[in-house]
Amino acid sequence: MDLPAPLAWLVDEAGASSDPELFLAELGGRLLADGLPLAGAALTLTLPHPIIAHRTWLWRAETGVVIEALGFAGGPPGQAGHGWLVGLGPVLEETVGTAPDSPVLGWAGCRPFDPAETYRLRQASRFATAPLAALAARAALATLLEAYLGRRSAAQVQAGALCRGAGETIRAALLCADLRDFTALSEATEPSVMIAALDAWFDRVTGAVHAFGGEVLKFIGDGVLAIFPATGAPGEACDAALRAVAAARAGMVHLDATRQAQGLPSLPFGMALHFGEMLWGNIGAADRLDFTAIGPAVNLVSRLEGLCKPLGHSVLISGAVAKETATALIPLGEHALRGIADPCAVFTLPED
Repeated sequence: MDLPAPLAWLVDEAGASSDPELFLAELGGRLLADGLPLAGAALTLTLPHPIIAHRTWLWRAETGVVIEALGFAGGPPGQAGHGWLVGLGPVLEETVGTAPDSPVLGWAGCRPFDPAETYRLRQASRFATAPLAALAARAALATLLEAYLGRRSAAQVQAGALCRGAGETIRAALLCADLRDFTALSEATEPSVMIAALDAWFDRVTGAVHAFGGEVLKFIGDGVLAIFPATGAPGEACDAALRAVAAARAGMVHLDATRQAQGLPSLPFGMALHFGEMLWGNIGAADRLDFTAIGPAVNLVSRLEGLCKPLGHSVLISGAVAKETATALIPLGEHALRGIADPCAVFTLPED
C-alpha cells in the first residue's frame, strides 16, 4: 500500500515517539512539507492528576517551536488548544479515538482548508489513533508515578529501575519537617478537620520544596522528607533548601493567622536541614518496593529535627549545610543526636 509520507510515518515510526511534543512537531512538519497550508497545531491529552486535568502542546509552523499549556481540574478540555488555534487562522479539530478522554488534535490554517485538505487532515487523525493512544498511556503512567513518587523518582522507576537494591549514591541537601503535638491535636479534632490541616501543612512545605527545585520523597504521618540533589556545587543545593525552608516558614505564618481567625489552633512545626550522601533507590520486600533514600545523612536529619522542640526553634541546620552556604546563620553550639556517634554543630535562621 503506497501511503502519503505523513501517513506512512504514522504507521511505521510514530509509535516510537518519546513524548507528545516531539510527536506533534514531527507530524506538523511532515504535513507542512506535504503541501498543507498549516499555521499551527495543538494536541491535548487528558491526565489522571489531582490538579492538572489536561496537557496541551502547541506547535507553530513558522518556527517549528512547541510550547506547553496546562488545563486545570474543573476547566473545559481543549480550551488552551482551541484558543491558540483560533488566534492563528481557520481551525479544524478532531477527537482521536472513541473514548470520552481521547486525545484532541487540532490544526490552524494559513487560509481556510479546502475539501481535499480537510480530508487529508482527517486521514492523518485516523492514522494517528494508535500512536497517540500509546503516547497517552505513557503520559498517564508518568503522571501517576510523579503524583505518588515525585518527578525524579518517577523517571527512575519508569526507566526500569524496578529491582530491589537498584539505586545510586547521591549528594543532596535533605529536609525533614514534622508537625508538633500532632497526636494530641488529632485526638481532639474531627478527622475531616485534621485532614484539612494536614493538607494545608503539606501544601506549604511541598510547594516551597518544588518551587526551589527539590523533591518530596515521602510523607510519614505528619512528616515530610525531601531532597535537593547537588547537580552542581553543594552550596547551590544548600541555598535552594534554605530558601525553601524560609518560604515554608512564611507560608506557615500566614496559615496560622488564617486558622486563628477561624478559631482554630496554630500548627507548630519543626524543620531540619542537613547535607550529605545517601542511597537513593529501591528498598523493600521482594514484591513491594519503596523508592526512597537511606543512609547516615537521612538518619542525622531526622534526629536533628527531633531537637527543634527541646531547643525551642522551628528550624535547625547542621554544620554540613552551614559550611556550604554564605547565608547568615546563628550558631547554637554542638549537640549530641540519638544514635549518632559524633556531636553535630547546630545552627538556626535569624528570627527563629
